[in-house]
Amino acid sequence: MWSEAWAVSAPGKVILHGEHAVVHGKVALAVALNLRTFLRMTLRNDGKVLLQLPNIGARLCWQTSELRPLLVAFPADPADSQQPSPEQVAKLKEFVGTTESAAAHSTAAVAFLYLYLAIASKDRVLPSVGISVWSELPTGAGLGSSAAYSVCLAGALLSACGVIRCPLRDGQSQARWTEDEMSRINSWAFQGEQVIHGNASGVDNAVSTWGGALRYQSGKITPLKKVPTLRILLTNTKIPRSTKVLVAGVKDKLLKFPAIMEPVLSSIDAISQECGSVLEAMADGPSQDHYPVLEELIDINQHHLSVIGVGHPSLDRVCQLTAERGLHSKLTGAGGGGCAITLLRPDTAPSVVGAAIGDLSSCGFECWETDIGAPGILVHSLSSLKAEALEVFSGM
Repeated sequence: MWSEAWAVSAPGKVILHGEHAVVHGKVALAVALNLRTFLRMTLRNDGKVLLQLPNIGARLCWQTSELRPLLVAFPADPADSQQPSPEQVAKLKEFVGTTESAAAHSTAAVAFLYLYLAIASKDRVLPSVGISVWSELPTGAGLGSSAAYSVCLAGALLSACGVIRCPLRDGQSQARWTEDEMSRINSWAFQGEQVIHGNASGVDNAVSTWGGALRYQSGKITPLKKVPTLRILLTNTKIPRSTKVLVAGVKDKLLKFPAIMEPVLSSIDAISQECGSVLEAMADGPSQDHYPVLEELIDINQHHLSVIGVGHPSLDRVCQLTAERGLHSKLTGAGGGGCAITLLRPDTAPSVVGAAIGDLSSCGFECWETDIGAPGILVHSLSSLKAEALEVFSGM
């Protein structure tokens, strides 16, 4: 049963290599980003369900008696996670009352209520709970913020309802569930992603659940056996972009110039595969010799992504400024703005990192020094949480 003295966290994700090529059947390499979403959950005895999302300024509260009629739309004792039906989602949207001005609040609430009701439907008992979720991840930047939210909710609610055990023991600061239990968390988190996005690939929630890195190709997800933790700079250019428009643009070029574009996409595929092999080799025996290879792959792929039409002057600026400091960068995600990653070697001097961050910040970009290859969902004692998370949660 749930204890007040612990919380869960799950990482975001970046695409290391394979953007856009993955749409055309090539390999993409996705890695866990150690900017995390944190969830604190407490059991209540007042019949209320409270959801607090300080990142978007949302505080939602319902009585369990209000929510009970919604259980009619959920089958009793489900064998496992089930894809949300259009009728279930429509019913929840009607209950929440979606509005244009509070779209983010509404979407987050609908995803929460779906997971809460679907998981609780096993015993037809709605627990009175308080849930607070705070994230280091910016929303809408292609960093898997919604998947980290869904993974945290799935892990917490499955534990609270007794579907999986609480793995944290007295005296432990953090713990992980078993492989089977994490598979169940991942399966439910995917349904949360389906509610939020309508049609999700399953990559983001898989990376957030398992951590590390995984290969994705034609719907098949294969975790890398072992990966090192790598230091990076993550830069958000804050330039909005449309993934749909960018994907369509690449398709148009492929149709117009197949003899030119197919080899470029095949080269991106080869970069993803080579990088995966290097990462696994680094996990077995780290060597400084691996870093020049990773840097060269980053440079080649960035040029390829510009060739297929998903670059942007803001991303070129990131690459230029970091190159002046001896660093190597590429876009991550859809391109056309959005985010870029810069690889840092273990011995990259703090002065170099600080100077690069200063250069990038002066352009109006937002920067974080963080890691990739991070662990997936974790259970924490409250005392072991990051200071920022503790501060947010203690203020609620």
